Amino acid sequence: MGVQALKSAILEGPAQRLRTNYCDAILEGFRYLLGNDPKVFTIGQGLWSPWYVGNSMLGLDVEFGRQRVIDSPVSEAAVTGAAIGASLFGYRPIVVHPRMDFMFSATDTIVNAAAKWRYMLGGRNSPAVTIRTILNRGGEQGAQHSQALHSWFAHIPGLRVVMPANAADARDLLIASVQCDDPVIYIDDRWLYDLEEELPPAKDVQLDQQGPRVCRKGRDVTLAGASHSVRLCQEAAVLLEQKGISAEIVDLRVIQPLDPEPIVESVSRTGRLIAIDGSWRNCGMAGEIIASVSERLIPSRWKAAPKRLTLPDAPAPTARSLEAEYYIRPQEIVAAVELMLGTEGKKR
Repeated sequence: MGVQALKSAILEGPAQRLRTNYCDAILEGFRYLLGNDPKVFTIGQGLWSPWYVGNSMLGLDVEFGRQRVIDSPVSEAAVTGAAIGASLFGYRPIVVHPRMDFMFSATDTIVNAAAKWRYMLGGRNSPAVTIRTILNRGGEQGAQHSQALHSWFAHIPGLRVVMPANAADARDLLIASVQCDDPVIYIDDRWLYDLEEELPPAKDVQLDQQGPRVCRKGRDVTLAGASHSVRLCQEAAVLLEQKGISAEIVDLRVIQPLDPEPIVESVSRTGRLIAIDGSWRNCGMAGEIIASVSERLIPSRWKAAPKRLTLPDAPAPTARSLEAEYYIRPQEIVAAVELMLGTEGKKR
């Protein structure tokens, strides 16, 4: 959505809702934040170029000035450290890492500084920094450009980690992240940029009030995941419905801190759980979902042992033919559900 479209929406009245895709919703979130708080600025690589961040920051440097939308040299550690320092002096910076893989270079400042300082300063100050990082997978990009590392950061106390799965959350969780006084890792996924929905006007959102949400009701099995995994679950649910199977979907939205209660409530109704995660199995998010539910749900409520679907235990391949086998597909979720229900090859 461009500037003119937004102006037209305002003129047409507050009840008007525009159909916005995930990528443009992020842009709308940035525009809301920069326009409403002079202490907000953003810094990172390629912020003036759609090649790096798609259209998610298109024109912000012109609208708000390049002193607030700062296109930096390639130095992940330097820009992250500078932003964390600025946050201790009242600013609300948004660091942008166009590829999550290369946040490795900034891990020390994120884990040993941002995540620790509120605790080490006795709560008297806190780095209110948002670190936006983008998942870029597929397209024959290979092992060093395709990693989903969200569970790494969700493991760290002192960080909040959000993963929007739809356009509304792409905008609203960004706003909530920047307005939160804690350091936040905000993770968006290029595979979701084309998702569209009608959005109400942007508004302030409290991040500590956000958590997992049931986005599709069902009776036979609970599918739980975050970000692009939710899209896979939704596509699988449509295929399952054609087979007479009703799947309920829980979108995690916020994975640190994780509130498992909405998942527990769902599984208490369906009796079955499949956790889907677009990263690896060992010490991963899917295992955390299953463990969190298993610790809370009494054994008599289970109708089947829980299952997780994750990536193979190998780096991402480069060849397109191998990519097609490497990444999770809706059909794999369907097969896992049918196997769990004992309905494989049969119509319910």
